[in-house]
Amino acid sequence: MHDDTPLLSRRRLLKAGGMGLGMASLGLSPVGRLLAQAGSTSRMHAGYGPLQTAHDLNTGLPLLQLPEGFRYTTFGWAGEALAGDIACPNKHDGMGVVAGEGSVVTLVRNHEVGAAPGGSFAPAGATWDADCAGGTTTLRFDTASGRMVDARPSLSGTLVNCAGGVTPWGTWLSCEEIVLTRGQKVPIGPDYIHEMKQSHGYVFEVPADGLSSAEPIVAMGRFKHEAATIDPRTGIVYQTEDGHRRAGFYRMLPAVPGELLRGGRLQMLKAVGAPDLRRGRRQGERLKVAWVEIEHPDQGADDDSPTRDEGVVAQGVAGGGSVFTRLEGCIFGDGRVFFTSTDGGDARCGQVWAYHPDSEMLELVFESPDPRVLDYPDNVVLSPRGGLVICEDSGQPVQRLYGMTGEGGLFEFCRSAVVLDGQGGFSGDFRGAEWAGACFSPDGKWLFANVYTPGFTVAITGPWREGLI
Repeated sequence: MHDDTPLLSRRRLLKAGGMGLGMASLGLSPVGRLLAQAGSTSRMHAGYGPLQTAHDLNTGLPLLQLPEGFRYTTFGWAGEALAGDIACPNKHDGMGVVAGEGSVVTLVRNHEVGAAPGGSFAPAGATWDADCAGGTTTLRFDTASGRMVDARPSLSGTLVNCAGGVTPWGTWLSCEEIVLTRGQKVPIGPDYIHEMKQSHGYVFEVPADGLSSAEPIVAMGRFKHEAATIDPRTGIVYQTEDGHRRAGFYRMLPAVPGELLRGGRLQMLKAVGAPDLRRGRRQGERLKVAWVEIEHPDQGADDDSPTRDEGVVAQGVAGGGSVFTRLEGCIFGDGRVFFTSTDGGDARCGQVWAYHPDSEMLELVFESPDPRVLDYPDNVVLSPRGGLVICEDSGQPVQRLYGMTGEGGLFEFCRSAVVLDGQGGFSGDFRGAEWAGACFSPDGKWLFANVYTPGFTVAITGPWREGLI
């Protein structure tokens, strides 16, 4: 390898606006210890203490419950005007911090919009399929004033933009969690059927500045994408698939590390001797890993559709690849790739897996024995203080942000209290709406997260303590 490898040249790091250094300061190495501790304890921790009603600094409404001393503001609400006087879309989902300059943080936020009228909300050059209304918005937030600076469209014409991941060079990978084929007809509302002008099921890259090229990264495959993460040592991209019947864990070996649109090879994980990893596994077991080539990454098919045997996961299974169920969050840290299976395990309430690239081993780090321990683990993010934030997406009537200490103690950090009566044009009880997109500012002083419905972002700050989150 050159001195300029394994992944990023000095030029590309500088191009990322210092983001590589900012994110490195968050310290990813504790992730292995945290998740391992989660598998050995279900004890609760006092955390930051009891929760109490807190009023939004923006609207004045009592939208959250937080520990004493913490405050928050909301911004980027659905329906508010973006740059160009375009209404902000709803269904706020995955999100990441892609740049930081002084006190201003840049976030890219997914909008998991599927069947909806109106079409693209982005300029034509950042639109993939003009009649489709999913995509991303880019927001700048000033941590010094605690206010949003501006918000603008950055990608649209996509569908069901669920999760994704931040790249080491300061961009966002926005993933479509749906598979549709060009020419396929889909009902949009009661009186209109949209014929797809483009195929869907791709990953798109969004820069921190300007607009996405809206060009799909075909080499990353066409399937029900969930999350993506990159090993900064090699540039290899790891991906999860949210398949209900069966799902694969994939990697894309880029032809040119850091330049994903230039193509690469897609492969599906094979756990030797274990073709089915959905049930019947034991916590702590390790399995040797091999990789199965996906010859036709663009041959997408919904695994629940009549053409499922043509899809990416079917190709992988035919070559001996192992199946999971509903893979969700995915993060690289401590030299490993950690990923979650929402309803995996014998109790069907969650698994956490770790892939070790250096030894080519797969480890079942944690399997929840009961929903009272952990139910439906989704996205996670590491804190600079050695803890872990877990977004809840369960069937519970009130959704929470959980914290996990460095020793594995679980605590409730934030509880939704979103009940609206016409504010912002929304009415109803939204306490059961999922949390998504948790991420920290580069200095670690602000935690950002999305309330999926009715759709807004929160920025939380307060008396953080080492060892917690």
